[in-house]
Amino acid sequence: MQYRTFKNVRCSILGFGAMRLPTLNNDDSQIDEDKAIEMIRYAIDHGVNYVDTAYPYHRGRSEILVGKALKDGYREKTFLATKSPVWQVESHEDFYKFLDEQLEKLQTDHIDMYLMHALSKERWEKIKSLRFDKFFERAKAEGKLRFAGFSFHDKYPIFKKIIDEYDGWDFCQIQLNYMDINYQAGLRGLKYAASKGLPVVIMEPLKGGKLARLPDRAMSVLRKSGKNWSAVEWSLRWLANFPEVSVILSGMSTFEQVKENVEIAEQLVPNNLTEEELRLIDELRKTLESYAVINCTECGYCMPCPHGVDIPANFRLYNEAIMFENFEMAKGEYRWFSSQKISAAFCTECGECLSKCPQKLQIPTLMKKINGELS
Repeated sequence: MQYRTFKNVRCSILGFGAMRLPTLNNDDSQIDEDKAIEMIRYAIDHGVNYVDTAYPYHRGRSEILVGKALKDGYREKTFLATKSPVWQVESHEDFYKFLDEQLEKLQTDHIDMYLMHALSKERWEKIKSLRFDKFFERAKAEGKLRFAGFSFHDKYPIFKKIIDEYDGWDFCQIQLNYMDINYQAGLRGLKYAASKGLPVVIMEPLKGGKLARLPDRAMSVLRKSGKNWSAVEWSLRWLANFPEVSVILSGMSTFEQVKENVEIAEQLVPNNLTEEELRLIDELRKTLESYAVINCTECGYCMPCPHGVDIPANFRLYNEAIMFENFEMAKGEYRWFSSQKISAAFCTECGECLSKCPQKLQIPTLMKKINGELS
């Protein structure tokens, strides 16, 4: 296992993300406890010392499972990360209420890495108004948390604003992989956070599993290297190549995935890729992007939709279904879109977006097509 500096401690480059644990009866809330505990303990026994969970994962059951997995001496071997469900926080006192609940579920007296979960522009303004900074100060003073951080889902300027407006951050967590270099915080965010001395934890290194199973036409690009690396290894090596990356979280669902990732992690040193290998990954990205059938640049001019549809997200999801030749995974994500009332199904074909699109896309027609194929 390779390790990197995280403030004044050493964390394994591979972190165990407890968001996609094995389940029973195709029910996300029914974790297969025996398998999940075996997986987490195997990872720790083989050098992983960073375990990440959150209040809503597995419909509130992930923290409970992680607490069980870290019994019998495993808690002492682990840096434990979880997150405040800021969308449910309505008062300053709620920060403490949720933290105390999480401590009980996790069967511990402190959280090593505690994050404000999934910050966006709106959520940032909300937690500022509720004095999250005073919560962090008090919780640290009481020994209930060690490092204060945030995870992020918005555009780069908001990421920079969040970092610049609070001096108390100890670290941050961003989505990054070789396909998402300009998405959300992106590579600019990685570099900016590092320039401010913040360790960066990476989530979605495999883009929700899409980069673990590349279509053959894409893998053929990587085979030019002569290396017999799996798609997973290429993805993890690309991230580990950046010295600014402190931890790469992998949401492992099977014991086989844990074993594979642990083996790969032995090779995850900074600057592990050659210039030619990096060039091939750039070629792969461009190849996959060339498969996109909807020319949406995600400029956002069509937003907000008066009926709540996240138009760019629907286009992105459909394009990725084509890119990765994986409509089943896309349909699963689309169901979540529908549950949040942001899917193409809620398009009324009002046409308000048409005049706003620089690409002159026939958005209502495309929304109908997407809903027909993904619903």
